[in-house]
Amino acid sequence: MERKDIIVIYEDKNLVAINKPAHLLVHPYAEGNDYALTDWLLKHYPEVKKVGDDPKQRPGIVHRLDKNTSGVILVPRTQEYFAYLKNLFQTRGIKKAYLALVWGKIQEKKGIIDKPISLKGGTTKRTVHEGKMTKEALTEYEVVERFEFDDPAAEKRKIYELTLVRAWPKTGRTHQIRVHLASIGHAIVGDTMYGAKMNPLGIDRHFLHAESLEFVASQGHKLVIEAELATDLQKVLKKVRG
Repeated sequence: MERKDIIVIYEDKNLVAINKPAHLLVHPYAEGNDYALTDWLLKHYPEVKKVGDDPKQRPGIVHRLDKNTSGVILVPRTQEYFAYLKNLFQTRGIKKAYLALVWGKIQEKKGIIDKPISLKGGTTKRTVHEGKMTKEALTEYEVVERFEFDDPAAEKRKIYELTLVRAWPKTGRTHQIRVHLASIGHAIVGDTMYGAKMNPLGIDRHFLHAESLEFVASQGHKLVIEAELATDLQKVLKKVRG
């Protein structure tokens, strides 16, 4: 069944930008996978059928977001623009900004996390500790807002400290922001892979949203493409603000 919550936020002859909802794969990983963004793209933008490094498996896909991360996805509509965007991503020519709500109070206003990320042996998890396929990883972040959430459902009064941060990953490693924030003791709320299992905010995915992408288009003008914060995450912020 087609998803009705996939929103086009920008479109021109070269590319389309999507605000990807959570709980949606960008492309299937195996036969029989659930409905993916690529299924929607093939129906609405059939030209992407011939675009990409592996258009049969990943038509039009030049970068990805985790299944449960919402926000901006760029989709090139021609092979020429695919190559252009791929080069921008590889040479850090695209500025990526994310919003994340994390556990605990981050004291400093700004910070840089410079820790290589590896694949943890025998799993799909990433780690900043020794593992396989280690690659450099750099994330800058800034505190946007700090909260104290008094859980009304707790039997005994329980106050949680939370911090909303904006993060700019300078590299593009799998799970990078999730792993890096967890590595400094501030795992993303709802991220049960790298953080706590507790769920006082009633969230059914991690609070991570690809807020914007900024780059110079091939024609020479600057593009800043922004995706409105997903409704479920807006509700969480409303809850923690009281």
